[in-house]
Formats: sequence, C-alpha cells, structure tokens
Amino acid sequence: MPHYLREFYRGKGIDLARWNGDDTWSLPVPANFIVGTDQAIIYASGDPDYTTRPDPLEILEFLS
Repeated sequence: MPHYLREFYRGKGIDLARWNGDDTWSLPVPANFIVGTDQAIIYASGDPDYTTRPDPLEILEFLS
C-alpha cells in the first residue's frame, strides 16, 4: 500500500500494520466459497475490488 494511503487510513484510526500483526499493510481480498457436502470447495470467487460480486444466478447453479 502506498505511503499516502497508509496515512489516510491512520487518519481514520485504522492501523492495518497493527491489525495484521506485521508491517505489510495488506488488505484482505473479499471472497465467496461454497463447500459441498463432501467438504470440497465447489465454488470460489474473489476480487480485490470489493464492489465486484459474483452473479447471484451463478451462485444459485451451485446451490441447486
């Protein structure tokens, strides 16, 4: 994460380095998983852009 964003987050009271327990200043990637009855992952999606979401119809295919 660039220095200017670190300062922005600190200004909002968010210290990712302290939260993460290291000095990486990494943000988590939002993800969705569907786990089958056999405990295998049958669907996975993730995108660093938190506004990008899987299509609900795509998820429903795995749930039916």
